[in-house]
Amino acid sequence: MSHLNPTGRFSSRVSDYVRYRPSYPREILTLFEQECGLKRSSTVADIGSGTGLLAKLFLDFGCGVLGIEPNREMREAGEEFLAGSPKFSSVSGRAEATGLSNSSVDLVVAGQAFHWFDAAEARIEFARILREPKWVALIWNEREVTDGFLTGYEELLKRYAPDYGRVDHRQVGAPHMRAFFGYSNWKLAEFPNAQKFDLEGAQGRLRSSSYAPATSDPEFAAMMAELGRLFHEYEVDGQVAFVYSTKVYFGTLE
Repeated sequence: MSHLNPTGRFSSRVSDYVRYRPSYPREILTLFEQECGLKRSSTVADIGSGTGLLAKLFLDFGCGVLGIEPNREMREAGEEFLAGSPKFSSVSGRAEATGLSNSSVDLVVAGQAFHWFDAAEARIEFARILREPKWVALIWNEREVTDGFLTGYEELLKRYAPDYGRVDHRQVGAPHMRAFFGYSNWKLAEFPNAQKFDLEGAQGRLRSSSYAPATSDPEFAAMMAELGRLFHEYEVDGQVAFVYSTKVYFGTLE
């Protein structure tokens, strides 16, 4: 999706991304321990590390994390968020050219990012920087469409966000994993995840999406008015829930 400028499209949304995007379930660490041999001594490369949400899980576990992030504003937000973590460092780099040394990491992870990569080039780069057996985990918080609010939110995105259909990561699935890992060299695990927001939070969550109209867009006000209507129709005790399935595709590179 390089034609959609993945590097620059989040620059104006960093503050909302920091405040309103979901983290990832801690249970994924247990999965990586059991399936991928993750240890506290492991070195993890977080590709597209952004504001540091995924990196923090691995740092809290005890791993060293190398963040690779091409967007300056996102990278600086991640460095500020993780400033108290001596085992974290980040550099400007891309999935296709990380700048890391050969065989320097034990696990490559990417949260909410793989759909922006050139998969073929990233595969070559990941194989170069990984130690055997070359574990990679590709992770998404996939928003569910499970109730009236979330159904209405999905329709809102289709109505007001022309890019949504092109960049929605739900387009990524088994065929892409077979092409990346090999036909049967990967597995899928899923975990429940959720956020609850008041109206201000729901507005911030929408603004954080790269495909949503910017505040300067003529459609912005109409989109927010529609979101407000949805919120007031479905809120319970002043909140609505964003429900996710955290999908983890993991496997080794041959």
